[in-house]
Amino acid sequence: MSTSQPPGWPHCAHGADPAADPVGCRGIQVPGHTACLAHLAGTARDAYLASLTPGASINHRGTTFTEPLLAALLDALRDPATGQPRLGEAMFESAAFEGGAWFDSATFEGDARFEGATFKRDARFGGATFKAMALFESVTFNRAVRFVEATFKSTAAFGSATFEGIAAFGSATFESTTWFMSATFKRNARFVEATFTDGARFVSAAFEGDAWFDSSTFKDPARFVSATFKRNARFVEATFKNFTTFESATFEGDARFDSATFEGDARFDSAMFGQTSRFGPLVCTGRLVLSGATFGSPATLLAAVRRLECCRTRWSSTAEIRLSYATVDFSHAVFEYPLTIAAAPDPRMFHGWRPLAENLFPGQDASRVHMASLRGVDAAHLVLADLDLSTCLFTGTVHLDQIRLEGDCSFGTPPSGLHWRRWPPVRLTQRRVLAEEQHWRARRPRAVPGWVAGTGSAGPLQLAPVYRALRKAFEDGKHEPGAADFYYGEMEMRRHADDIPRSEKWLLNAYWALSGYGLRASRALAWLGSAMLLTIILMMAFGIAQDDPKQTATGTVPAGGGKVTFEIEKDDPQNPTGDRFTGERFEKALNITLNSVVFRSSGQDLTTAGTYIEMASRLTEPVLLGLAVLAVRNRVKR
Repeated sequence: MSTSQPPGWPHCAHGADPAADPVGCRGIQVPGHTACLAHLAGTARDAYLASLTPGASINHRGTTFTEPLLAALLDALRDPATGQPRLGEAMFESAAFEGGAWFDSATFEGDARFEGATFKRDARFGGATFKAMALFESVTFNRAVRFVEATFKSTAAFGSATFEGIAAFGSATFESTTWFMSATFKRNARFVEATFTDGARFVSAAFEGDAWFDSSTFKDPARFVSATFKRNARFVEATFKNFTTFESATFEGDARFDSATFEGDARFDSAMFGQTSRFGPLVCTGRLVLSGATFGSPATLLAAVRRLECCRTRWSSTAEIRLSYATVDFSHAVFEYPLTIAAAPDPRMFHGWRPLAENLFPGQDASRVHMASLRGVDAAHLVLADLDLSTCLFTGTVHLDQIRLEGDCSFGTPPSGLHWRRWPPVRLTQRRVLAEEQHWRARRPRAVPGWVAGTGSAGPLQLAPVYRALRKAFEDGKHEPGAADFYYGEMEMRRHADDIPRSEKWLLNAYWALSGYGLRASRALAWLGSAMLLTIILMMAFGIAQDDPKQTATGTVPAGGGKVTFEIEKDDPQNPTGDRFTGERFEKALNITLNSVVFRSSGQDLTTAGTYIEMASRLTEPVLLGLAVLAVRNRVKR
């Protein structure tokens, strides 16, 4: 209100000067008088105070109170039964309290209106009870204000209030909506063990000193949107039973949420943590949203949470995130220093190493932390430890080949067992499978039941580089069996891709069918056994001659004697007739086949067909044996 404009009530006008101060005293006139209570004559003031009874409504807007004057007013309203002041509707708008304002244990049965009031010294409302609306909007408290153990049974509005001294609301109870929107706390604000039954709104509040909310309870939504904490913010052992938001809040000092419990969603979207070294340990049964938040110093985040969302979170220094129960979405997070995300399977690390009071996560395993997405992340400095990656989306991750996976990092697997719903029946190779491949295979026609459906659109062209990068990461970590699984996945994606020539696709199909890309020894050995059996059968049927060819020697004896020259010839092998599948022929066929496997000639007499059969055997069977050896090597290689 402009000082040159008169107030909107009949005012005292004491000391008005047309030149210097045309309005004069702004205090409202006491009923039946032309002066305010501060300027009312002594006998008239005494008569007015004597007319007041406990529970009476008073209207002293714009009035200036000295400490003795306020004490006299409250004495006139003191209830003889309790010995404490009892007020009906109390109107102190734009009032000025020159001395201490002590409303300890007072009861406000009607609205308490202090909008625009100024408290130049201590303001004490300890143990006061506000049964109706309490309005302290645009109030200035020049020194400490104490609402310790005060009870606000209706709306408490401190919008745009300025607390120049310490603001003490310890153990205060707010039973209706509480407004501290745009309030400014110049020194420490203490809400230790305060209870907010209805919504608590600290939107755009500025805490220039320490803000203590230790052991406070927020039963309805708590909103700290765009609040600024210039020094330490303490919410140690605070309980938030409903939705909580610190969206766009700024924590320039340390933000302590040790042993805090969020029973609904907790949102810190776009919040700024300047000097927070440890966030938590805390418990959140809903979503803990840190999307768009910024951490400006080395930080450790400890939480037992149902879901953690860190989309577009910026980490300006090293960080460690240790979680229980959680599903983590880390899409498009930005960090240039080492960052570790790990499972903390022992929930006793939370709440100061005390067990949780109740099972806040029914049906969930504390040791299984699920990663939902790493899309858009530069993984060059990322370490994942003991995480479940079966549902993680990797497409779009940069420098994925430099990621470090430690401990028990598990991936999805194909559906197990023999599947008879399609022909021919299918038994899928067990290996590590990315979530995107599961989604892609579930979308395909005649998909095997058991693949996990999803909303992703990634196909073989996008997944092959992901498998290749993870293969290199496992190889760099000396985990060759794991690298082999990702090599298998890479080859599968290449085989199903649409951008490879038909000849290469046929070659990959043959490589897959014969040995599972050189990784499935059982498949190569099965083909080797089949080839050897076929060779034995063909040799017995067509390859081995009927009888061993007889040798004959021919020569001419000169008439006069002399040297005799003999020519030894061998009969051509005869095709077998009669019973071809005898034990003797089997033994010969087996000998020929075993020699072919090791690329040797048996030296047996073969028919023309047998010669070609042996040549084909010596070409194919050593290759199949080599593929089997290669597969075994890939599985046992360190």
